[in-house]
Amino acid sequence: MRALGADEVIGRDVDPVAVLGANSVDIVIDNVAGRGFPAMLDLLRRGGTFVSSWAIGGPIVDLDMRTFYLEDLTLVGCTAREEPVFPDLVSSIERGEIRPLLAKSFPLLQIVSAQQELLEKSHVGNSALVPPGPPF
Repeated sequence: MRALGADEVIGRDVDPVAVLGANSVDIVIDNVAGRGFPAMLDLLRRGGTFVSSWAIGGPIVDLDMRTFYLEDLTLVGCTAREEPVFPDLVSSIERGEIRPLLAKSFPLLQIVSAQQELLEKSHVGNSALVPPGPPF
């Protein structure tokens, strides 16, 4: 993630407030959510922004509304629903302007191993299943 421009990358098993300090960042991008959500909000400075496009750690979170409104936080959910977004994304990938982050690829016959690793939620990026080549 640092290669993509992040100043800090905090692992799932680390207390982010202990590492960075409370009220220390302007933006948090968190696609994990779950139990760690409150700690991620505690990282934000007054007027900070929390961005998420997924909830791999669980979609139901504890939100103390006082933290939200007293700190003037902005919560942003990101999805790609407008019709031109997906074709534009594909075009950008085809032109080499965007490179999806690939954590690991698996031969299709190793689909069980791929699913097990996905459930561990210890990777950053996407996983790909690769079908076997032509039979000739």
